[in-house]
Amino acid sequence: MAKRDYYEVLRVAKTADTEEIKKAYRKLALEYHPDKNPGDSDAEEKFKEATEAYEVLKDEQKRAQFDRFGHQAPGMGAGAGGFGFDFDISDAMNIFSRAFGGGGGFGGFDDLFGGGMRGGRRRRSVNRGGNLEVKLPLTLEEIADGVTKKVRIRRWEQCGTCEGSGARTGSEAVTCQTCGGAGQVQQVTRSIFGQMMNVTTCPTCKGEGTVITDPCPKCSGTGRDRSQVTLSVKVPAGVSSGNYLTLQNEGNKGLRGGPAGDVIVFIEEKAHPEFMREGDELILVKPISYARAVLGGTVEVPTIHGTARLKIPAKSRSGKVLRMRGEGLPHLNGFGRGDLLVELSIFIPEKVGSAERNLLAELDSNERFRPDDQEPA
Repeated sequence: MAKRDYYEVLRVAKTADTEEIKKAYRKLALEYHPDKNPGDSDAEEKFKEATEAYEVLKDEQKRAQFDRFGHQAPGMGAGAGGFGFDFDISDAMNIFSRAFGGGGGFGGFDDLFGGGMRGGRRRRSVNRGGNLEVKLPLTLEEIADGVTKKVRIRRWEQCGTCEGSGARTGSEAVTCQTCGGAGQVQQVTRSIFGQMMNVTTCPTCKGEGTVITDPCPKCSGTGRDRSQVTLSVKVPAGVSSGNYLTLQNEGNKGLRGGPAGDVIVFIEEKAHPEFMREGDELILVKPISYARAVLGGTVEVPTIHGTARLKIPAKSRSGKVLRMRGEGLPHLNGFGRGDLLVELSIFIPEKVGSAERNLLAELDSNERFRPDDQEPA
């Protein structure tokens, strides 16, 4: 089934601001949340769809990419990077919790669902690991062909001693006495408007529902260790500075078995000694002799993949631009290539000898080789 437009999913206009997008997502989340629709797979899919739309449109950079390329934005699709959504319901719930706070979210949200987490379920999403950002410099040649690069990062990984539990071997976490394992506590306050109930994250277990009384000596109860790893990044042809790829679940491991964050790889384009880039087109300044400009002929010009022959028309002026079809960069996530634009520049030697001076003086004396209003030298 084709993916729907994100604005259509959230039922907002393309001019909607961030606050409108958040309100629209809130409304849909309340309607399709799994706790409100237990066992309803259709509602679950709509909840995930709304969460995906919100995750893109709330982010200015992702939204700009989507507005320009739609679902064909750089790296769109599971496993490819970019937006790269292929999350399960727990991931969607995690995004939801981060957006609106706690397991219940909007303040009184749990009350709408009949009070708290159903079946005593505790979500580990509160311990999701943080994202990591990496800059990846690429040459124009690498961008032209696409490339697979290795990046080295330092991240938090699961502790090998306690296997991520955070507890000493032979012991285990116990149910939090403050919240009874719910991960949340309710507070009732009185005001002139009556009683008000606030649901907040448990201050004792920090929302986990359990407490470690005998922590692992290696990781001090965090359930993770610092480590250095090398990751492989497949970069598609045609990317540019500002594009990014998302390596899902390759970021920091969460505390005590929490899910890992992502690695965001930002593309940086290195300056090229000969070519300038404008979109998918390349621009080259090619010096030619005065004689070749007047008489025309063929010259050899560099391309991104080698060299090619270019025909110079007679009577070409300095600044004239010639187009070489298909010699530019490939279109990102599409077919075809841009062009190579060759700007001609009349070559002027820095030094001339007496023989050359005589030749130039002879040319200058011919009225055909000088403007009408210029006297001979």
